[in-house]
Amino acid sequence: MAKKDYYEVLGVNRNSTQEEVKKAFRQLAKKWHPDVSSDKKLAEEKFKEINEAFQILGDPQKRAQYDQFGQAEFNGNGQNFSGGFNFEDIFSSFGFNDIFEKFGFRGRKEEKESILRYDLEISLEEAFTGIKKNIDISIFAECKLCRGTGAKEGYLRECSECHGTGETRLSRRTPFGQIVSVSTCSRCNGSGKRIIKECEECNGEGKVKKNKKVEINIPKGVDNEQYLKINVENTFLYVFIYIKKHEIFDREENDLFCKTIIDLGTAILGGEITVPTIKGKAKLKIPAGTQSYSVFKMESQGMTELNSNKRGDQLVKVVIEIPEKLSKKQEQLIREAFLSEKTEAQTEKGFFEKLKEFV
Repeated sequence: MAKKDYYEVLGVNRNSTQEEVKKAFRQLAKKWHPDVSSDKKLAEEKFKEINEAFQILGDPQKRAQYDQFGQAEFNGNGQNFSGGFNFEDIFSSFGFNDIFEKFGFRGRKEEKESILRYDLEISLEEAFTGIKKNIDISIFAECKLCRGTGAKEGYLRECSECHGTGETRLSRRTPFGQIVSVSTCSRCNGSGKRIIKECEECNGEGKVKKNKKVEINIPKGVDNEQYLKINVENTFLYVFIYIKKHEIFDREENDLFCKTIIDLGTAILGGEITVPTIKGKAKLKIPAGTQSYSVFKMESQGMTELNSNKRGDQLVKVVIEIPEKLSKKQEQLIREAFLSEKTEAQTEKGFFEKLKEFV
């Protein structure tokens, strides 16, 4: 089967700059990293493919060699030239060190840690105060019988193919000098050891599944879709927080927004009203002559700042309620107060008139 063109694999053209090649690889590597993809088998194939392509196109000298002689010069194997290749070095050069902290990647020779995601829904009040939650998860823990080797006691041997290194090397001479191709040993899958007889407890996996109850300490001020990283017996547990929609408040960062209705008399004469807050209730002064949809700020009545005692503000939009029916006495008083003198309505330009001013 013919190999794919390396440029096609990375989704770049032959005139792309080295920076464009790096950017394309970075995006694809984040997408297809086996530790973050649900389809691990497909992700491993894709990740291997883009890794192979980048090791050639990401190196100007190898790229020139590829452009001149084609893929046959590399024997279809672009990985791990000249002493090996380190994924962490590649990502750190792009400023992506957090990828390795977040997903537990520890390099080619070390075992990848297990990763587990858990979505936890909490209320806005719980996000305000902080809370402890107990959750049940299933993790893969080291098999105690074989101590994680996957082999029955006394049946773990050094790999005869790589002599315990986990790598195989192939040297070839080319017009550009000697190239050393380093790849993972296919016989032991890079472990350097071979299992002669599998452990009866874990069937050679080295890990067994078990249920675990974990206490989650959610800090006050946590926001929607923020996550906590917890190490549970060498399993990185990522707890993503989702905050339920509140019946009164909308949240924007540390500020809270709500709407309240006031009567016509309070809007005209002013007064004091009681409004709900995230902690209970508070008084809000309404000045005389307040217009509908006016917004008032209640300082330090919003959400707590993450890992701090500081608080945001609460913004209250007031809407004036116009009564649909009036008693005869109310109607008479309003006529005397507002309609005793004929007044001409104040009319402003409409939307289309204002639009003409900008044309």
